[in-house]
Amino acid sequence: MVSTAFVFAVLALLLAPGPTNTLMGLAGAHGGLSRVVRLIPAELAGYATAILPLSFLGAQLFQTMPGFELVLKVAAAIWIAVLAIKLWTSLAPDDGAKEISARQVYITTCLNPKALVFSLVLLPSAQTADFWPYFALFAAMVIGVALVWGGLGVMTQVSAAGTRRLMIIQRVASAWLMFVSLSLVVNIIQA
Repeated sequence: MVSTAFVFAVLALLLAPGPTNTLMGLAGAHGGLSRVVRLIPAELAGYATAILPLSFLGAQLFQTMPGFELVLKVAAAIWIAVLAIKLWTSLAPDDGAKEISARQVYITTCLNPKALVFSLVLLPSAQTADFWPYFALFAAMVIGVALVWGGLGVMTQVSAAGTRRLMIIQRVASAWLMFVSLSLVVNIIQA
């Protein structure tokens, strides 16, 4: 895959709404862009934790342990559902928002189904010399997309109606995460 095609494919997948992007948007809405910047290392670590082992061992691992992919999908579905429930219940209209933690971003990113696509489809084979430059380019795109989603979250704070708008956005994000979780469950059942 040429670099341009790689960039467009990665950006298309990274920019798509998902659990990590939802958390980064909420972090921007609750804590501003400085909070998002502090969470970027957790997102990068989460992707590295998921992608590197899968890139080096993924195909062999799935062949020798066919149930491993199912375990990853079930864990992701459960974690995303837990996040959705926490988000739904953590902000009452007259309550302060609970801060999105680095731990939440890390675990969510580790379990993000996008990591499977990045490691097994989009990134070059880990045994080639191209792997590390492409991985570095991927990491740079992760940073950029996190800032975009965080910036979108920051834009929700602009008016005096920020708290009410924040609650609505958090509830919509919670509903979206529950939809993602249920989609994973449906995918598991249909497989």
